[in-house]
Parts: sequence; structure tokens; C-alpha cells
Amino acid sequence: MARMIVHCAAYQDGRRIGASEDLTDALTAAREAGPGAFVWMGLFEPTTEELDRVGKEFALHPLAVEDAVSAHQRPKVEAYQGSLFVALKTLGHHAESHAVTSGEVMVFLGPDFVMTVRHGADSPLGDLRARLEQEPELLRYGPSSVLHSVCDTVVDGYVEVAAALQADLDELEADVFAPGRVDRDAAGRIYGCKRQVMTVRRAASPLLEPMLRLERGAPFVRAETAPYLRDVADHLARVNDQVDGMDRLLSDILGANLAQVSVQQNNDMRKISAWAALAAVPTMIAGVYGMNFDVMPELHEPWGYPAVLSLMAAVCVVLHRVFKRHDWL
Repeated sequence: MARMIVHCAAYQDGRRIGASEDLTDALTAAREAGPGAFVWMGLFEPTTEELDRVGKEFALHPLAVEDAVSAHQRPKVEAYQGSLFVALKTLGHHAESHAVTSGEVMVFLGPDFVMTVRHGADSPLGDLRARLEQEPELLRYGPSSVLHSVCDTVVDGYVEVAAALQADLDELEADVFAPGRVDRDAAGRIYGCKRQVMTVRRAASPLLEPMLRLERGAPFVRAETAPYLRDVADHLARVNDQVDGMDRLLSDILGANLAQVSVQQNNDMRKISAWAALAAVPTMIAGVYGMNFDVMPELHEPWGYPAVLSLMAAVCVVLHRVFKRHDWL
């Protein structure tokens, strides 16, 4: 079991009182410490058998254990007898590929324990324990303080990803509306950006209602942490507003790009039509004189040939000026 345990420690009054990779030892230390002590365990992608053994120690509900093992859960909060289960999605942004990837964090909360179960590489909880141990005034609220810190860290990740997507969107918008050219490949880039925004929306939007529920009060969540959870909910609401704005802007940019491409195609067709008209006039005149009629007075005049060439040139010049004046060429 030790291989899936990232860390396990007991705490009391905001201070660590013992650490062990053995869950039983950590639980014993917490229970011997008296009221207010709790165990904080972190797991990474445990198997069903491993989590079942941990679940028996904490008396976790089988359905919650099943959700934590299978992952791919929608963000939610569920209360069971003896524990509270919270599912969160984590996000990461890769600058080189401009891709948004996701992972998952599940939190089990009880009167004297808190357990986090992580899935996926994009987890922002690497240094959470060390940071929270530097804030004993917050950590003394017990498992609730850990739940708040996990939610706060995850939502801060959403804020960073949304900011990175906004920068990508600004760059895309500048490219699409760059003067003097039409980006015919922009539609694919816009669609790709919309997919990244959708990934953020699927993580952030369903989480708002569970966060509000935690703020209003939930089993094993102390009232002292409500202001902290409210602050997390406010940040999450701003992320959702930003994501909605980016999605609407991307739709507008896509529509504008399609209009640009259509206008450019119309301009191309006008130019082709203008050049075709310029070529049609001399072709028509040459066709008339190529019909092998003998009764054409100018055929026997010395000025006939240069006159016809002059006529072709004059008509072409006039047409060229007309098309230029109307921006067809």
C-alpha cells in the first residue's frame, strides 16, 4: 500500500504530531493525541483493493470509494454517513502546445481525517501540505482547512489556465484581424481554442454549485472556514464569467473570419471576372475578323489592321480604368 501513499501525517492544533507511511500508525497517533487531532493522507491513483483497505479504516461508503477509484467524475459534493465526498477536476495549460489538460482530485472528509485521492499528472497539490503547515492558524480548523486549501489551489489553477487561454485568444484575435491579409487557416485554430475553453468550462461550471453548498454548510465542514470557501466560490464565479466571455468572443471571431473569407473570395471572383472581360473584348473582335467574309471594306484598306488593333487597345484601356475605379482590379 505504501507505493500509492504520497504522504500520511497526524496533526493537532495546526501542528504536525507525527508522520508515517502506515495508516494505522498515523490513526493511532491522532487518536492518542486527543480531541482536535486528525489524519491527513494523500493517495495517488490507488487500485480498488488498495482504496478498499483504506476505506475500511475510515469507514468510507462503498459508492464513494468506487467513484474515487474509477475517476472521470463530474465535480460534486456528496454526504454519506460518517464522511463527506468532494470531487474536483484539476487543469493544466501547456504553453508550447497551447493545450489544456485535466486531472482529478477526490477529497474524503470526516471528523478526524481528510484524505485526498489524485488522478492524472496535472495536479497542483504537490506543495500544498508544506504551504498549509506554514499556516497553523488555518490548519487548526482541522480537516475543513485542508478541504478549503485543496479547493482554493484547484480554483487558482483555473484562474491561471483562464489567463493563459485569454493570452492565446488575444494572439489569435490579432492574427485574424491583422490588416492586409485573411488567415484562411484561422477557423481550425479558433475551433481548437474553443475546445480548450470547453475543457475549462466542464471543470469550472459544475463546481460552482458544490462550492456554494460547502459555503452554506455541509457535514464535517466547520463554520469558521465558510468565509474562506466563499472567497473560493467568488474566484470560481469570475472564472466562469471569463470562460463564458471567451467562448462568446471565439464565436464572434469565427463568424468574422468566415465573413472575411467570403469577402476575399468575392474580391477574387471580381478580379477574375474583370480580367476575363478584358480578354473577352479583343477575343470577340478577333473572332469577327476571323469569319472569312470578303465583303468587309476595311479588309482592303491599308489602315484596317492598325485600326482594329487600336480599337482593341482602346477598349481594353477604358475597361481597365473603369474596373480600377470600382476596385475590381
